[in-house]
Amino acid sequence: MAEERPAALARIQTDSVVEMLRDFYPDLRFEIVAMSTTGDKILDTALSKIGEKSLFTKELENALERNEVDLVVHSLKDLPTSLPPGFTIGAICKRENPLDAVVFHPKNSGKTLSLLPEKSVIGTSSLRRAAQLKKKFPQLEFRDIRGNLNTRLKKLDEKEDFSAIILAAAGLKRMGWENRIGQLLSPEDCLYAVGQGALAVEVRAKDQEILNMVSALHDGETVLCCIAERAFMKRLEGGCSVPVAVNTMLKDGQLYLTGAVYSLDGSDSLKETMQTSVNYPQRNEDGPNDDVQHVGITAKNVPGQAQEAAESLGVELASLLLSKGAKHILSVARQLNDAC
Repeated sequence: MAEERPAALARIQTDSVVEMLRDFYPDLRFEIVAMSTTGDKILDTALSKIGEKSLFTKELENALERNEVDLVVHSLKDLPTSLPPGFTIGAICKRENPLDAVVFHPKNSGKTLSLLPEKSVIGTSSLRRAAQLKKKFPQLEFRDIRGNLNTRLKKLDEKEDFSAIILAAAGLKRMGWENRIGQLLSPEDCLYAVGQGALAVEVRAKDQEILNMVSALHDGETVLCCIAERAFMKRLEGGCSVPVAVNTMLKDGQLYLTGAVYSLDGSDSLKETMQTSVNYPQRNEDGPNDDVQHVGITAKNVPGQAQEAAESLGVELASLLLSKGAKHILSVARQLNDAC
């Protein structure tokens, strides 16, 4: 039984996971249960202001705990880096494009951000996007926009409030709206959110049967990239209310992680890149370390040493930024955001 939030994107994401599970287990029957979360209901406040870390997850975890559902499909970027006791991420599916995308008002079709008139208003619900883009495009104005994808696109198209909005490319692609992407923001323009573009399946940590079942969906490369990103975020104690951004790449057995923190207006920032080898063989070790979690993720079919290396990479990169003053940048950003 899979469960998700009622917005169209959540349904599409859940359907795609159930489809993959059906391919692996054609004899099993899956029932989808739609539920709302606090984050879905509070649409008049910026996400960064609400301050609840489990905004999109609490109600769903309650249903898991009561055995009303057996697995929950999330956008990984909605999941806190520390899950409540008794839960784990049992699968991370192959990542969709993690980059951010610009969708333009029809009258600006064919333009890029740099070609928009001065003082053009850009909509985004993300402090991370706003901080980076304010620095890069100081001639533009950035305003908060909330609501699901459909709502945001409607606000863009039917009113004159926004010249463009910034959204995750992955969500647009999953919704079949790739043709609305007017500009993809490269990591040089805008580093993405931790876990962006990846789907996660949350399960009860002690439910071995379900854990074994969903583990077939793990994509090894995505798992290692996301462990590094989540470890980086956790060490920084980042979240929705501060601008933290990443870019990861796995190439020839080397995992590269770029991480950055920003002040709210992007004027102050720290950015560094580190790498580590994740080229380790898979060992078949049954024992007490069987269900070890790395930043909330259980992935027995991904080499344990590679997961440890990925987690260490995230922690070390965050520690490097902290040694250069990241804590001050983030605490000022947090205070300013609370005061706004």
